[in-house]
Amino acid sequence: MRFLLTTWGSRGDVEPLVALAVALRGLGAEALVAAPPDDDFEVLLARAGVPLVPLGPSVRSVVANPKPPTGKDAFRLAPELVAARFKTLGAAAEGCAALLATGLLPAGARDVAEKRGIPYVYAAFHIFGLPSRHFAPGVRPGTPSPEGETDNRVLWKQDADRVNDLYGPALNSHRAEIGLPPVDNVRDHVFTGRPWLAADVTLCPSEGKTDLDLVQTGTWILPDDRPLPDDLEAFLNAGEPPVYVGFGSMAAYAPKDIARNAIEAVRAQGRRILLASGWAGLAAIDDADDCFVVGEVNQQALFRRVAAVVHHGGAGTTTTSSVAGAPQVIVPRIADQPYWAARVAELGIGVAHQDPNPTADSLSAALAAVLTPATRERAAEVAGTIRTDGATVAAKLLLDVAGR
Repeated sequence: MRFLLTTWGSRGDVEPLVALAVALRGLGAEALVAAPPDDDFEVLLARAGVPLVPLGPSVRSVVANPKPPTGKDAFRLAPELVAARFKTLGAAAEGCAALLATGLLPAGARDVAEKRGIPYVYAAFHIFGLPSRHFAPGVRPGTPSPEGETDNRVLWKQDADRVNDLYGPALNSHRAEIGLPPVDNVRDHVFTGRPWLAADVTLCPSEGKTDLDLVQTGTWILPDDRPLPDDLEAFLNAGEPPVYVGFGSMAAYAPKDIARNAIEAVRAQGRRILLASGWAGLAAIDDADDCFVVGEVNQQALFRRVAAVVHHGGAGTTTTSSVAGAPQVIVPRIADQPYWAARVAELGIGVAHQDPNPTADSLSAALAAVLTPATRERAAEVAGTIRTDGATVAAKLLLDVAGR
């Protein structure tokens, strides 16, 4: 039995699908992953032995520019991705038992499944963005709406209209080409009434948080048994645990002067620094031996050996840090990141840096708050509650959906 899994987004969108593909393989099924053709993702899937079906443009070509994408860019990208899904998924879905989609609104995926006559599942990695009478789109989770629940529903209607404007013309044009009727509400069509939530219940409790009938599987974690590089091991062994600072694929969105401010903040706390270069190309500010720059490494192993993790608040980095029991300082920038920052602070395992443009002093103050025995103990306690079998749970559900 073969399954088609698809996404378009950053590593935090791609790696969970690879975890699901590996879990399906462990249950005797096959899986293809249709994802952006970025070099990082090609290496990731090759390492896991999962076939990659290139889908759309590379993510780096869209986000790794001096300035963040504009509204005009979004109206160019949306129809391009819709067309890519109809073409690429339409071919790749042949012989597949079901299609699962996630990442940047996968308009076109359900339609391919509909034409093929196979089940379709939409999965999310967080509740931010799912229709709710409690939370409004664009409002930081944890911030009460002064207008109340009624007006939040109005905002969700406006959000549906925005999605229709972005995706509707292209989606319905391609549906007509393959003999399918038009859809009126693209967002609800993509989400379905029963999406899956691939997030841990401790980190992302969902009961009563959305109007949809969620199926919470737990987070999809790809096991990583790679050893750390020798030079990194040497740095770790040469002193007290360092503070890790990284902003992943946040290239155009990385805070201004974040490398300098973070290094100065960590030094102010008397700690050594592990600086992840990431897509923003962060680099050391001098040649002092208390700072070590890393590329792509096994974060599951690394985060167990650091004093704290300073990051942007992506779902993947937040989960990896939490499973490792590492105290966190989250500097949220976009999308679901404010949700994860607020949740980490609520759990007492880290600090949410409210200003998206931190200074050395503000980061130093945040680090002082988390570099304490109490926060370390609380982080270890929460780590023990997080389930790591979500990919297997989802794989079994997907087999059931396909009617194995």
